[in-house]
Amino acid sequence: MTFLSRLHRLLPRLSGSPPPTMSFQSAVSKLNTPVKELVVAVTENGTRHIGQSETEKAEVAEWIEKAGQADVASDTNVQTLNSTLVPRTYLVSNQLTAADVALYGALHPFFSKLQLPQCYALPSLTRFFDHIQSSPVVRPFADSISPSFNVVAFDLENAPKAERKIEPPKKKEKKPAAVEAEKAASEAPPAAAAAAPAVKGKKKNAAAEDAGKKKAGKAPAADEGEPVPSMIDLRVGRIVDIMKHPDADGLYVEACLPQIDIGEETGPRTVVSGLVNYIPIEEMRDKFLVAVCNLKPANMRGVKSFAMVLCATAKEGKEGGIELIQPPANAKPGDRVYFDGEFENGTPLAQLNPKKKIFEAIQPGFITLESREAAWINPTTKTVHKIRTKDGLCLAPTLVGASLS
Repeated sequence: MTFLSRLHRLLPRLSGSPPPTMSFQSAVSKLNTPVKELVVAVTENGTRHIGQSETEKAEVAEWIEKAGQADVASDTNVQTLNSTLVPRTYLVSNQLTAADVALYGALHPFFSKLQLPQCYALPSLTRFFDHIQSSPVVRPFADSISPSFNVVAFDLENAPKAERKIEPPKKKEKKPAAVEAEKAASEAPPAAAAAAPAVKGKKKNAAAEDAGKKKAGKAPAADEGEPVPSMIDLRVGRIVDIMKHPDADGLYVEACLPQIDIGEETGPRTVVSGLVNYIPIEEMRDKFLVAVCNLKPANMRGVKSFAMVLCATAKEGKEGGIELIQPPANAKPGDRVYFDGEFENGTPLAQLNPKKKIFEAIQPGFITLESREAAWINPTTKTVHKIRTKDGLCLAPTLVGASLS
């Protein structure tokens, strides 16, 4: 079976079909020696980074087997991989796995020989390869196992911008039945035409009346009424991996680790933040932060973001500085962050409805006090509700009177 045919066996998973089962050890045994050693070292002999669910584990093993194929770097296969990786940061789920390590190792000889113009022709695959080789999880092992895993330099900052073709909107063709109906209406006598709107209006009113009855019988939604800050799900997170967005100069893509209280088996969340021009990447690595975890996931230039980093912006504006809101020193990923006072025991919504603008209604009251402590000030009562975990208050490193968003 060729690499390409094996790759296409993975793709049905995107539409819900389960991948075939294969053991991790069996797949790793087919890798060449340095790649095998790298995968075993990073995964601690298959005890970590091998997927959370059984489905993910099977897919990780399948990708590892593909990485062991002799034709992994053929022209056809690298083009297919490049297309597959366009919407993905990692091969499986939203975190680093052995599959990424195996493919990185298998493609290293290929990328070592490429000239920059050839790399630019494979933007998604090049971005993926550079991300994995720079990963703080992979790099130390790659350096110690073999000199063949030397860092391949890419000038991605000066890469040519990808051309994005926008297709003109397609005109909807009328179905034959609709065409015949229009023709009949145009040929109908005036009296019949005049009567038609009355019948249509009667039906519309009846439908509206039925809808009103159904709506009246429903229980009120959890997000009805005045927005309150306890509707927002804030949690402690930690950046476990970070890179610059491949298609946006001002965005970071972070893998943040906010463990949900009930247990989040999917691992780190992918988060996109516009902090490149304000906080150096070195100061972001392994940083603890406060994340807004119940916003609706949003696509940010082709990468889906599953949370928002809570930051303080100087009262003079972004030019005055932006800082991460910091949880207490002894905070742990997943710790609940809440507003003290009357909202302390409130339950956050599972997901904020973007149409109801709940976060937007609460956000103007977010501020850092003279003590640099993060807080929400009730615009009606002027009461101050500090933002905290069970272990202490959250604060900005230096900014006073800053807005939070």
